[in-house]
Amino acid sequence: MQQAAALGAWLEHAGLMPDRVLVSPARRAVQTWEQAGGALPSAVQPIGDARIHDNTVDALLAAIRETPDDVLSVAVVGHNPSIGELAGVLDDGRSDPVARRGVESGFPAGGVAVFELAVSFAAVGPAAATLRDFRAPSD
Repeated sequence: MQQAAALGAWLEHAGLMPDRVLVSPARRAVQTWEQAGGALPSAVQPIGDARIHDNTVDALLAAIRETPDDVLSVAVVGHNPSIGELAGVLDDGRSDPVARRGVESGFPAGGVAVFELAVSFAAVGPAAATLRDFRAPSD
């Protein structure tokens, strides 16, 4: 859980504080966000979403697509293999090369991929985002 707090501190330092947080109802995912979000100056109340626990890319995309238009950034706290697969599916091929290598080397528990969307959350799908940064717990 120390790693989760360190990732939360990294998010704050990078100016990546989410407006919306979707979390799997699994205890470990909830605890991970509690630790990471607790390191942020104004933690967002997480939204438990069973679709995150379904552990499929389609379920993750469905949950993300319901993000309201006024939300600028979303964090998804879920599970592998779907989170790692989602990072690959979203990539539009214009990613930061260092971040891309990090994602391709295996998406570890506690990993964070930062994407910039080219579309609204409602339209998110394959190749709709550019990977800007990647952070693994030990980085």
